[in-house]
Amino acid sequence: MESILFNGNGMERVDVEQRAEKARRFFLEGYNCAQAVVLAYCDLFDISPSLAASISAPLGGGMGRLREVCGAVSGMFMVAGLFYKNDIPSDMTKRKIVYGTVQDLAEKSKALNGSIICRELLGLDHKSDSPTPEARTETYYKRRPCADYVASAARLIGEKLNEVSEEM
Repeated sequence: MESILFNGNGMERVDVEQRAEKARRFFLEGYNCAQAVVLAYCDLFDISPSLAASISAPLGGGMGRLREVCGAVSGMFMVAGLFYKNDIPSDMTKRKIVYGTVQDLAEKSKALNGSIICRELLGLDHKSDSPTPEARTETYYKRRPCADYVASAARLIGEKLNEVSEEM
């Protein structure tokens, strides 16, 4: 499956699976779930990896380890926001498109993974964790399905971008 390369003249298709694996690699390198998804797509929007990692960092662990909305899902939503560029507060048409896209992506993610809530995806029985992130060890990766959720979110947003490009 393919995704999109954005340039000043429109969009060119690129491989969605490549983006999903790129996101997975970023996660396995130590980036949080939100960062991994945004980093996998930041080049399409001419955003530096440093800025992409910085602005998405607070969303990891279900928003600062509060275990709320999955960081990978939040990262997917951030990429949608970069694509639709809803930067004019009075543009309600664009806002409706962005919100509709978020709702569609959330439903697709729920259908694939059962939830978009971090603690539910991880089977946790508590709402939040210490703000101290866990060390990324082999044991950590074995008990956390997050790399799969990261790849899933990267794939879903890539498929959405492809869908939009086909309509153009």
